[in-house]
Amino acid sequence: MNIDPMELLKNFQGIQNKVGEFQSKLSSLTVAGYAGGDMVKVEIDGHMQVLDIRITKEVVPQDPNDTGMLEELIKAAFNDAVRRMKEKINEEVSSMTGGINIPGMMPFGN
Repeated sequence: MNIDPMELLKNFQGIQNKVGEFQSKLSSLTVAGYAGGDMVKVEIDGHMQVLDIRITKEVVPQDPNDTGMLEELIKAAFNDAVRRMKEKINEEVSSMTGGINIPGMMPFGN
């Protein structure tokens, strides 16, 4: 079996281009995570950076010392957003590879 180094180089360059395109696309990917029956919403981008947080008045504690429930809802909404983003990124990678499972390409497992 002969391996053509020029063909390997072309394939590698193509993969590099796709990875670069995908990294640029991460900034435009957004998802929202929710908790407390949608009383808390956290929106993140593909780099897992928080873009927005919305909290309804109903979940804001009357007592400023009683923030535990609100803190838990924010954590739950953020974790929901991260889970959704991981799924979205895996879908994008899968479409980029034509559905072919390439070991190491799925950033968040299968």
